[in-house]
Amino acid sequence: MPRTQLGEMVKKGLVTSLDEIFARGYRIMEPEIVDTLLPDIQYEIIYTTIVQKQTDAGEKSRFKAIVAIGSGDGYVGVGSGKAAQWRIAVEKALKEAKLNITPIRRGCGSWECSCDQPHSIPFRVVGKCGSVRFEVLPGPRGLGLVANDTSKILLRLAGIKDCWTRSRGSTRTTQSLIYATFDALASTYRIVTPSDWVR
Repeated sequence: MPRTQLGEMVKKGLVTSLDEIFARGYRIMEPEIVDTLLPDIQYEIIYTTIVQKQTDAGEKSRFKAIVAIGSGDGYVGVGSGKAAQWRIAVEKALKEAKLNITPIRRGCGSWECSCDQPHSIPFRVVGKCGSVRFEVLPGPRGLGLVANDTSKILLRLAGIKDCWTRSRGSTRTTQSLIYATFDALASTYRIVTPSDWVR
């Protein structure tokens, strides 16, 4: 049962793709919208830990999970969740990731390749979170993902096959590294290129 106007439009078939949603500037408030428009979406649990909170009764322990989702074809999202049970924490993180899903602009920005196929990113992007600064650079076809294991998951879910990466700061802080990578990927959609200018 849809609870928002966008949900009603998706249910009635007035909106049939996520591209339409982002083109019109709508905000996704229901995770079921993503389930309907991207039925084959993939998700992966990137990070889990136990967090503790000091209360009057003593320490209260909960699980924290970070989940990444992606279509493998230009969409990726990241979410985190906390709960007393690990499974519920993952479900919360998955729900938040669906609400945070964003399109990724792909292309071939490498001067070594110039094949005009969407196997990499069209230009250099930088993402930040805390002290971590993560940079993604276009790579030629056949290069693969030159990145750490955590960032590789997000790049693969976004549908990027070839790129170079650089990172600075406290990269041992996995949470900051994950969100810095996500911020860099989201920047490909936020940055306006000359072809997007209104003449």
